[in-house]
Amino acid sequence: MTVKTVGILSPGDMGHGVGRALRECNGLRIVTDLSGRSGRTRGLAEAAGFEDVGSLDAVAAESDLVLSIMPPAAAEGFAAELAGRIGADGPVFADMNAVAPETVRRIAARFPAERFVDGGIVGPSPKGGKPTRFYVSGASAAVMEALASDRIAVRPLGAEIGRASAQKMLYSALNKGYWALQAAVLTAAERAGLSEELRAELAFSQPEVLARMEDRIGLLPADAHRFHPEMVEVASFFESLGMTTGFHRGAEDLFRLLARTPLAEETKETWDRSRPLRESVRIFADAVEE
Repeated sequence: MTVKTVGILSPGDMGHGVGRALRECNGLRIVTDLSGRSGRTRGLAEAAGFEDVGSLDAVAAESDLVLSIMPPAAAEGFAAELAGRIGADGPVFADMNAVAPETVRRIAARFPAERFVDGGIVGPSPKGGKPTRFYVSGASAAVMEALASDRIAVRPLGAEIGRASAQKMLYSALNKGYWALQAAVLTAAERAGLSEELRAELAFSQPEVLARMEDRIGLLPADAHRFHPEMVEVASFFESLGMTTGFHRGAEDLFRLLARTPLAEETKETWDRSRPLRESVRIFADAVEE
């Protein structure tokens, strides 16, 4: 199958970076539907060179491949909406969202097997340097090789639907679970009146960990609305394996807390990088009080 046009829903933080990479590195036409989308999303799509075709019907009609890249809570509903627009001759639909294998299997059941790919994105939005990894599985996963470049590495995981999503869940369980633990410990230290003492110990014994927290934890509220549903998916996956769900139910609670703070109104573009981590943590602790 030849891929010339890729539909991306939606061109948010990850989606617009993927679209830009596919256009600049692979020479692909990138289309989307911006109906009802925010000014920020429209701006990201325009900057990345997306073409707004005006409707989901047009995206389905004009695309060879559609990538679903959105918050996990929206993935299943969007797939149901698009499934009715994809017939035997329609585009391949790739669910690239952070959802559990059982969720992606429900989504896959709506599509012909030859028109569905299970995918998981690992790494930041493609910008150069280390490539963003697209893990893919399913009978039609080979179509995703058309997206490979120096910014996107396509890594097939076999024909079984769910394997790519499981890989994403495992990575998210570790990565975002660790961020949640760090934020929870810092917030607990603030409420215990030991913030400076903990910081001094980390500066002495684990300076690299403290440096990473300084670089990342203050941005978590901006992503918390996406991360807490993702932790629900991770917990569901762990439960299916007979593993404890406690870690990631706790992470879900932490991200829900951060989503209630004033800092959740920030975006990656508006995040105040000059704000000290101490100040962010005080705001987290205030949210617990509230």
